[in-house]
Amino acid sequence: MQRTTACLGFALGSALAIAALAPTTTASAQAPASAARKAAPPDSEQIGAAVFALPVQYRAGARVLGYHGVSSSLVMLRRGTGPYTCLASDPSKKFHVACYHQTLEPFMARGRQLRAQGVKDDMVDTVRLPEVQSGKLPMPTAPTAMYQLFGGRYDPARKSVTGAHPLFMLYMRGATAASTGLPDQPVDGGPWIMYPGTPKAHIMLSPKP
Repeated sequence: MQRTTACLGFALGSALAIAALAPTTTASAQAPASAARKAAPPDSEQIGAAVFALPVQYRAGARVLGYHGVSSSLVMLRRGTGPYTCLASDPSKKFHVACYHQTLEPFMARGRQLRAQGVKDDMVDTVRLPEVQSGKLPMPTAPTAMYQLFGGRYDPARKSVTGAHPLFMLYMRGATAASTGLPDQPVDGGPWIMYPGTPKAHIMLSPKP
């Protein structure tokens, strides 16, 4: 229970901030880039690790954003032909990759834009949600998936991730406990609804190790 709760706590803090993945802390802004950040691994390693969060059938066609050198800015590592965008792990943080469906791109891209402008994580949705509700910022109307892995490490020789914990999310705009029959409080190893009744309502599932 303790480990699962810790994983859920991490997920709650990162699930909707995942689109940024680039640090905006005061320390990293003030310190020299070379001292504050680790250099990014080769593109091929970042791509291999990022797409590992996806079901196998979607990996080859996924678009991948990641890092070059010691920069904290996300760059295009690979253009995609499929329905998913994957975000590589920030080399200066614990391993964490995520892949979201293309219909979530406007919402995720807006989050990246706001954070780049200096808006703090806990304030991003004070801007995004009114934009969604007004129709300015589109959100998918059909259930839409996001896949994440955190913790663990990527082995480039084996092209696999070991020791990571998965988190599955299914965005369902406006979904509630009543409309889905799912609880709106965290469940140990089971599905539940986060932010029920809002444009960013989604089912969370963090399987037990």
